[in-house]
Amino acid sequence: MQSLKSEYQSGLDKIAEEIQASELLAQYLEEEEDEIYQALREEIEPKIEQIYFNVADNDPLQLFALESYLFDAKFEGLYLPKLLGYIVLRGEIDENFKFKRPQDHFKNALTSICHSANFDILKQRIGQSIQVGFGLSSDIWITNFLNTFNNKRLLQFLQDQKLGKYRDLLNRKRGYLSFKKQFQSLNYQSTVFPTSFSELKVSNTEIEKFLLYRVQSGHNNISLNENLLKFINNESFYGTDEYIGIIFIIANYFDLGIDGNQVLKAKVNRLRTENENLDERYFQYLHGILNSKIGLTPEADQRFFKLLDPAIEDEIFDYYNLMNKVHTTGYVHEDIQEAIRAFYDRYEGMSINNECLRLAIFSYFKKLLSNLPEESYEDYFELNKIFTIYISIFSNQQFNQDVKGIILTYVRRLLKKFTDKRGKHYQEIKKFVKTSFLDLGFMKEKELVELFKTRRKKKIA
Repeated sequence: MQSLKSEYQSGLDKIAEEIQASELLAQYLEEEEDEIYQALREEIEPKIEQIYFNVADNDPLQLFALESYLFDAKFEGLYLPKLLGYIVLRGEIDENFKFKRPQDHFKNALTSICHSANFDILKQRIGQSIQVGFGLSSDIWITNFLNTFNNKRLLQFLQDQKLGKYRDLLNRKRGYLSFKKQFQSLNYQSTVFPTSFSELKVSNTEIEKFLLYRVQSGHNNISLNENLLKFINNESFYGTDEYIGIIFIIANYFDLGIDGNQVLKAKVNRLRTENENLDERYFQYLHGILNSKIGLTPEADQRFFKLLDPAIEDEIFDYYNLMNKVHTTGYVHEDIQEAIRAFYDRYEGMSINNECLRLAIFSYFKKLLSNLPEESYEDYFELNKIFTIYISIFSNQQFNQDVKGIILTYVRRLLKKFTDKRGKHYQEIKKFVKTSFLDLGFMKEKELVELFKTRRKKKIA
């Protein structure tokens, strides 16, 4: 766990002092009215939250330390119900929607709440978090946790949160996903980098998930560099499947600075020379990324390409050498099209290498059409020539269907924009789509008639 910076700790200490000096707290301790504590919450929690999300954005590895700091009684339990939700959702789960390993941080957070002098009011806001947390936990873990308490009223409350319906996988899944949806816009992800291989063995997928989240969310990741470099240089990790999987992510998405990138480059090329199956492993990884919401940008491709020593001959370099030409010259250039055809013909059509190439080219098409304004539909007419060329190069049914899907989405945007059936724009679009869709085998005559058929609006009775 990474220690909390002094500036964050000082900020929290000032808030704690403000809480203890608050007239609202004094009034609440005197009258014990829920409304007064609620007023204290509304005054203080936004200040804690500002620090929390500042840490989450810029120093995410310090979140565990920040949360533990807030367990202190001087914060009067403020913000703990929200923290409990973050902590439950951060835990890594398996295909059965159970925690992969015991969640000590969840235990510590819930224990802090249970021992709070303000538990009676805090418990009104933690029921769902505990229910989901217990649902994801094993019976043994829950029993051991409950055995740490003697208070009968407290025990009864906790036991009531262990819902029988969460013994069923489907209900457990629904409950978890519904709970997670409430937090989907919030940044609470963190991780702990391992120092031993035994730790890496159990945490590697959690680390991968965290790193990919940081990439997708677009946060500043400079604070991670020190830990990433320690990970890269750890010889007890080197060459293991877990190490290789994380190295792939770092190499594609993270800029470690001039010196750090040189270290990374050395490790990547050492792996290329010492691991016979690295080509296959890398293309499996690449396939998963290209099929995911994260995807790969030209910048990511070029970042990885710069790490590759061209003196090492392998399929990884061949692929990235080709993609570098695509990014610098453009996939519409005839020379590039021929280079793609040559690469593609070197492998079987359904090979993982070719599948990655198809996905990469398709990502270009998808981005282009998604950003093409309806007014620029004549550009689509020209682009269709390029689509046709690549359909011919790849000769792959799935690729054809994917291209058809993005074109059809764009055509429907056009029909929604240009509604005058006698107008020039509509007629041009209709004529081109009918001809091109028939030529490419995207639709039959009857289907095209349906596509351009006017939908009558239902009369309001």
